Amino acid sequence: MLKIRAAVSGLALLLGLTSCGITIPQDPEGTLKKVSEGVLRVGVSENAQWVQLPPAGEPEGIEPGLVREFADTLDATIEWVPGAEHELADDLRHGELDLAIGGFGADTPWIEEAGITRPYTETTNERGETVKHVMLVPLGENAFLLELDQFLQSQEVAL
Repeated sequence: MLKIRAAVSGLALLLGLTSCGITIPQDPEGTLKKVSEGVLRVGVSENAQWVQLPPAGEPEGIEPGLVREFADTLDATIEWVPGAEHELADDLRHGELDLAIGGFGADTPWIEEAGITRPYTETTNERGETVKHVMLVPLGENAFLLELDQFLQSQEVAL
């Protein structure tokens, strides 16, 4: 009975918030709204097959390809920002990037600095350990994260 009351209370709260014009999930900084039909600022860190940074031209690899497809769903153009992982995590924390890629695993040390997507594919590293791959987003930008998660979960990542 307690579970039913909790569920009803939660539903009532959700309906109350929705009728007040509050949507869930939210982006406190408006990331999804800003990048839709705008510019998606993507930090890129080189990492074998996931992200390659050629001397000239745009990033290549599995993750830049996924990001291009995702940007197309938002009618967004991409601004690529190369950097080391710690620089990208810092840029996410300060709102200078919308997304960071670089073959990150779910056990990334940047979890305190950034939000992470749900794992969208798995690989095995040279030690035989499973690596669950994620992308990084600004902390708290949950509507943007949900949109990216839904996109990534719909993809079949070929390695």
